Amino acid sequence: MADIQDSDDSPAWYCVRTQTKREHLAAKSLKQLEGIESFCPRLRYRKATRRGKIWWVEAMFPGYIFAFFSRKQSERLVVHTPGVMKLLKFGDYVPEIKATFVAELVRQMQEQDEEGNDMLTLQPTVKEGDEVEIAHGAMQGIQGKVVEVLPSQERVKLLVEFLGSDQLVDADLFSLLLPSKPLPED
Repeated sequence: MADIQDSDDSPAWYCVRTQTKREHLAAKSLKQLEGIESFCPRLRYRKATRRGKIWWVEAMFPGYIFAFFSRKQSERLVVHTPGVMKLLKFGDYVPEIKATFVAELVRQMQEQDEEGNDMLTLQPTVKEGDEVEIAHGAMQGIQGKVVEVLPSQERVKLLVEFLGSDQLVDADLFSLLLPSKPLPED
C-alpha cells in the first residue's frame, strides 16, 4: 500500500468511518480481531418524547470510532470489518490520533462509567435563575425563569407570565430548552 506514511509501521490510533448508527457494532467487531483495539465513546441521556421519557444512547462522534493497529499489517482487515466503511483520509494522508487524546477520553469515560461500557451519562444542567422555554405539552412555547430545581422528582418550578400575571408552575425537567437551543426533532 503506497499511501502508508510510517516506514517503521508501529501501531497507532486512527479514526475509522463507520456505517450510520453502527459505531458500537463496528467497535465490537474490531475488538474481536487480533492485534486491534477499538474505542467507541457513547453518550447516554434522558429525552422527552411523545411516549414519555426514555434513555437515548448515541455515539459521541456519530459515524466515527477510534482503532489502534498497525496499518501495514491490519488496514485491509480493519476496512473489511462489518460496520466499517473506511479510514479517515485526507487525499492519501491518513492522520494518526494522538494517544494522549484517546487515553484522556478513555480515562474520563471510565471515571464516570464503572461498568466499562464506554458510555458517559449526561444530566440536564438547568439551574435556578435560568431562562428556559417549555418544549412539550400544553404550555409548549411559554418562557419562564427557573425558581427551583427538584432533581429527585425530575421537575422544576418556573415563574411564567400567564394571563397577565406571574404564575408559579411545575414543569418536567426533560421538557425544557434553553432559549438559545433549537427544539430537538423526534
